[in-house]
Amino acid sequence: MAQVDTTTPARPPARRDDDWAIQTADTIDRIVETVRSNTSDRLVSITRGVVFGLLALILATTALVVVSIVVVRILVILLGSAWAAYLVLGGLFTLFGLLLWRQAWKRPESH
Repeated sequence: MAQVDTTTPARPPARRDDDWAIQTADTIDRIVETVRSNTSDRLVSITRGVVFGLLALILATTALVVVSIVVVRILVILLGSAWAAYLVLGGLFTLFGLLLWRQAWKRPESH
């Protein structure tokens, strides 16, 4: 008859909780995901904002130039002279600038 060793208990099969290699890999995976989400995802968002902002700025500048050309052309046609168109536009811009200047120097009301 074979003798059975009863001094060492039988070891249960390794569970996922007990396997340190799996836990370590999961921890590293979680840390890498956290670092990636805190760095590269934010950088991508910031870069997209800068690119779209620059694109909007370029398009707005182009639209402003085209609108200015159209307004000057229309005023030249209506007034019959380029100097008159420039005088009207200069007067409008001067009035607008004075209005903004006045608003900038307004004192806040005290309560």
